[in-house]
Amino acid sequence: MTRPRVVVLDYGSGNLRSAERALVRAGAAVTVSADATAVAAADGLVVPGVGAFAACIAGIDRVGATGAVRDRAATGRPVLGICVGMQVLFAAGEEHGQATAGIGLWPGTVRRLVAPVLPHMGWNTVVVATGSRLFAGVEEERFYFVHSYAAFAAPGLASRTEHGELFVAAVEDGPLAATQFHPEKSGDAGAVVLANWLGTLR
Repeated sequence: MTRPRVVVLDYGSGNLRSAERALVRAGAAVTVSADATAVAAADGLVVPGVGAFAACIAGIDRVGATGAVRDRAATGRPVLGICVGMQVLFAAGEEHGQATAGIGLWPGTVRRLVAPVLPHMGWNTVVVATGSRLFAGVEEERFYFVHSYAAFAAPGLASRTEHGELFVAAVEDGPLAATQFHPEKSGDAGAVVLANWLGTLR
């Protein structure tokens, strides 16, 4: 069986190689690139992200990938966002009282969690949305989170978890999928999530 071709978007974020390795183990043929032709031609595009919303969206803009991500969504070609790579798919992110425009594929603003301890760093179970394909077979497992900001509403199937307050842990919305947690750092359960996503590319 041919491995699905996946591009991990290289825009200066960390965490690229761990995502690449995890996707290869899950069954993908992976390229780490910001090349527009590669991004357009891939069976799936992964938008990773660590750190600040504003810095990540600036990096995506700098390599000219904002339009490419929008084009993929508009033409039904799959995109997977991870951590801040999920957050930048929303309309805006608010940090330190200042809002930064996101890619805008989903409405809403990502904001700081209201919680006694931040960042939220550790393992959570997820209340999985009915009909989820991403979580098939791992509905009761724990996943690794490290973040201080989150989305609180999303279209499509929104799975949730809690740290101080309920927030969106994952989204499945047509060609768009995203996880606030890091599947590449979530052991066997995260590997299943990535394999499930790759299964949607075939």
